[in-house]
Amino acid sequence: MDSKEVALDLFPYLKVYKDGTLERVAGVEVVPPGLDPETNVLSKDIVIVPETSVSARIFRPNLATEHQKLPLVIYFHGGAFCVASPAFPNYHNSLNKLVAEANVVAVSVGYRLVPEHPLPTAYEDSWSALEWVASHKDEEGNQEAWIKDYAKFENVFLAGDSAGANIAHHLALRIKESNLGHKLKIVGIGMIHPYFWGTNPIGSELSDRLRKDLVDKWWLYVCPSDKGCDDPLINPFVDGSPDLGGLACDRILVIVAEKDTLKDRGMLYHDELVKSGWKGKAEIMETQGEDHVFHIFNPECDKAKSLIKRLASFINHGKDPVE
Repeated sequence: MDSKEVALDLFPYLKVYKDGTLERVAGVEVVPPGLDPETNVLSKDIVIVPETSVSARIFRPNLATEHQKLPLVIYFHGGAFCVASPAFPNYHNSLNKLVAEANVVAVSVGYRLVPEHPLPTAYEDSWSALEWVASHKDEEGNQEAWIKDYAKFENVFLAGDSAGANIAHHLALRIKESNLGHKLKIVGIGMIHPYFWGTNPIGSELSDRLRKDLVDKWWLYVCPSDKGCDDPLINPFVDGSPDLGGLACDRILVIVAEKDTLKDRGMLYHDELVKSGWKGKAEIMETQGEDHVFHIFNPECDKAKSLIKRLASFINHGKDPVE
């Protein structure tokens, strides 16, 4: 039927049909929370904002005690702003591994997706999640025992992969201008394969026009603004973008992958951060021979385990992991 003719194929994420409907091809599977026998990590789901159905999956080590407060990681999943969730099996498993390796409490945020909820909804939902976490400091509102009893509000990290790393960047800029920084001490940001982009190609984008055009198409669908791929949401270096010196954290770890078409943007972000007026410490890690978010789709490989160990060591005082 003509009505089901594909108007836009955003491989590998979703298909948009000419009748206006869409089909998510990836990121739709879900697994329930509970006790993970492999990592001995507990998880449960909670609705953060009932009016918008913004939710989170919260993780903690099964053996955690209320007497020893743990670092708090607020995690934002990837998926180009249009697919996936904290309940997607790959993200659920990845958070279990990180929580076990780093010995932390983690809040994996379930923000609403494009196109049903156009940007900047994902950023606003993620900000609402930060406000909700911060409310535990003053024992306001809807209190969650796992955060109140186990998390250390002076030792908070933002983390995410791809679109989630982009969200973490923007939230860290916004915190600087808000009262939230008085309640949560954002020690660091862990950015895995961050989703930044731009109209003019750089690095490997110059020789791989096919992938450049593909990522262009993703973003123009996700954020159809007159600024295109130089919208400040996706390009942190264009005129009108906030100064990187305003990031509200002490340390940032940028993780890139050799074969990822987003690699050069991640490396540029690290380099520009070092040159900016930001007073913190920037670190970078490159995984050889791997592509975008490989650790999500192949979590048992040695390089994925090394990535999680590196992120865990960054959270735990930045000590290099012992291989």
